[in-house]
Amino acid sequence: MSDLKIGDKAPDFKGVNQNGKEVKLADFTGKNLILYFYPKDSTPGCTAEACDLRDNYNMWIAKGYEVLGVSPDSEKSHQNFIEKYQLPFDLISDTEKAILKSYNAWGEKKMYGKTYEGVLRKTYVIGKNSQIEAIFEKVKTKEHTDQILNEISK
Repeated sequence: MSDLKIGDKAPDFKGVNQNGKEVKLADFTGKNLILYFYPKDSTPGCTAEACDLRDNYNMWIAKGYEVLGVSPDSEKSHQNFIEKYQLPFDLISDTEKAILKSYNAWGEKKMYGKTYEGVLRKTYVIGKNSQIEAIFEKVKTKEHTDQILNEISK
């Protein structure tokens, strides 16, 4: 997969949310979308990121943005994560990693000297016309809303 750049058309996707309902990029036509990729439900960094987006969710909606998270966790895991932290947005279960790969959010990682494949924490801001307006490859989990706002208000 080639690298995605600002101005590119966002790759089409189709997946299932925490309730088994199909969610696709076309569902957000005419809306702005914050599409974020994260490694694992209920881990410290992923929880901090999700809760930061949750705490600012009403502001995002008021600004015309939807929020959608994607990870390889199961629907049941997403249900538990949403319930535990009262997340007001959908989470897509991408167990096949098709969406992760199409958005270059699956790749080589290193930890403790070992190399392995895993989820690369990334966020894409997709405009009403399905074009990528911003890409975050170094996500500040506790301050992600501020990070996004600083970029989109330029």
